[in-house]
Amino acid sequence: MLYIDWMNYRDEKIDFENAMHWVLSDGDDERFDGGDNGDGFGEDETNILLKTRPKTKKPDLYKVLLLNDDYTPMEFVIHILERFFSKNKQEATDIMMHVHRRGVGICGIFTFEIAETKVVQIMDFARANEQPLQCIMEKE
Repeated sequence: MLYIDWMNYRDEKIDFENAMHWVLSDGDDERFDGGDNGDGFGEDETNILLKTRPKTKKPDLYKVLLLNDDYTPMEFVIHILERFFSKNKQEATDIMMHVHRRGVGICGIFTFEIAETKVVQIMDFARANEQPLQCIMEKE
């Protein structure tokens, strides 16, 4: 076990190189009490506990997709892209044309919660404006 008597050394300047030698010593230094203190570890044993940090995993990403239909006006789709995805007029027009020609287009890539929120917002906005626009999300 490591023992440091902070009361006796709090006013002294600490030489960290020697301090680490003293802290990690095996009991040869008189400032280090390496004897058995009743915890079951003798003076020849030094125990150092290391705290490990859990590794964080990057969140899965999801694509928010707009689906083409024959009824939703192109201007409405552009408005959706500008409003909910912060696209400029040119980017919104390019995505809208891609949806129109290919049947589906990617509006953005987000974490699950954000993608889910975007889909709900778009579907609610489309229904409130009586448009049949469909928006889905799919794992990348």
